[in-house]
Amino acid sequence: MSISNHIDTLSPADTAPDSAAGWKRELGLLDATLLVAGSMIGSGIFIVSADITRHIGSAGWLIAVWLIGGFMTLTAALSYGELSGMYPKAGGQYVYLREAYNPLVAFLYGWSLFTVIQTGTIAAVGVSFYKFLAYFIPALSEDRILLQLGGLRISPAQALAILTIFGLTWINSRGIRKGRIIQSTFTLTKVLSMGVLILAGFILLKPEVWHANWWHAWQIRSVSVTGEITQYAGKPALWGAVAAALVGAIVSYDAWNNVTFVAGEINNPRRNIGLSLLLGTVMVTLLYVLLNLMFTAVLPLEGIATAQKDRVGIAAADAIFGPAGTAVIAIMIMIATFGCNNGLILAGARVYFSMARDGLFFRRAGVLNRQAVPSFALWIQAGMASILCLSGKYGDLLDMISFVVVIYYILTIFGIYILRVKKPDHPRPYKAIGYPVLPAIYILMGLAFCGLLIVYKPGFTWPGLIIAILGVPVYYLQRKRR
Repeated sequence: MSISNHIDTLSPADTAPDSAAGWKRELGLLDATLLVAGSMIGSGIFIVSADITRHIGSAGWLIAVWLIGGFMTLTAALSYGELSGMYPKAGGQYVYLREAYNPLVAFLYGWSLFTVIQTGTIAAVGVSFYKFLAYFIPALSEDRILLQLGGLRISPAQALAILTIFGLTWINSRGIRKGRIIQSTFTLTKVLSMGVLILAGFILLKPEVWHANWWHAWQIRSVSVTGEITQYAGKPALWGAVAAALVGAIVSYDAWNNVTFVAGEINNPRRNIGLSLLLGTVMVTLLYVLLNLMFTAVLPLEGIATAQKDRVGIAAADAIFGPAGTAVIAIMIMIATFGCNNGLILAGARVYFSMARDGLFFRRAGVLNRQAVPSFALWIQAGMASILCLSGKYGDLLDMISFVVVIYYILTIFGIYILRVKKPDHPRPYKAIGYPVLPAIYILMGLAFCGLLIVYKPGFTWPGLIIAILGVPVYYLQRKRR
């Protein structure tokens, strides 16, 4: 029987929750919400505002970019609530694409997730932890060379990031409860510490800095890494700058959908997945917007754009706390990245589990161990992330993959319209808020973002497309073997 025939003849039991698959439902609403927030908040929020400011050069548009990214994320999350209620199964977005379209589209998403989206993020976040630990232990810096093999240079940060990835993978292979404890503890800690940083920044607000930043708040300009300001020539260039600025924000907001991957381990998934998506994305959007407002209260706009190595968080903390600021923000980012990586590792393996169950991934990835987790899928994910760690190209890949990430979000949300027609009688315990308007707004905004990148920043588009397209022959090879 072909894969497509198998999918087309699914019985009602196949689309029911994973209660009989061996998963342990140990994640409540709070755990799921913290997984959403924890997977989103890494080191990016403390760094990417420098690049955003260089593209748009104004305080108003800096906040607008984060609000636009937050609105897109929240709109997508509200739409995913309906899909999670229809298919509360392990694999989440992979399952939604399979049901709305076909196994090929779903596989290309899973392929992209495995080859760069999830694993590349794990690698980048893992190295970020040691970049900031190097403030306390300089020998661990990414700038040092631990080992050189031909043209391949391996830094202590890369080597230790791999050890951390394998350590977190081992912990998560011992059961969902251990991963949940790490996730909840680190997410609560980083949310509270970010709140304290934001509060301290507004208490110690510098009126002259705030006034200067907001005097011409909506004048879009280009700011160089040395602080030189130039005007854009024409409106098309302005919108191209906004699209390029959105790349950093979208990458920082990404991974909110990871909670859908672990649907098989969430209590009352039809209710709690949609609710956790709403609560988690609202929480993170508020934190991101308030943090950037705080940046404009303590740092001149040129200071944000020209922060050393784009470390805006460190520059802001230095302005607030003085010499101790570097240590404060370094500890905060270490907490953020460690918790973020745990969430990414925990969730990603569940997609490969679902792919394996469809005959589209290594067969062993579709088996749960004695602790009721897909341990083989976890370890093969760790292996791929480690390869990307060694390559040193994870940062570039993540910037370039933002285009294809949004394409998959658009396809998934458009799937709501398809499923309303294909399966009108399928139980929908939760319906997308604002349907059909809000999902349509996201689709239009996503298409506009992708279109602007194609025209003005093609370097952000073709690498992601190539990675996705390379999955097509792999898919047909898998079908032939099966």
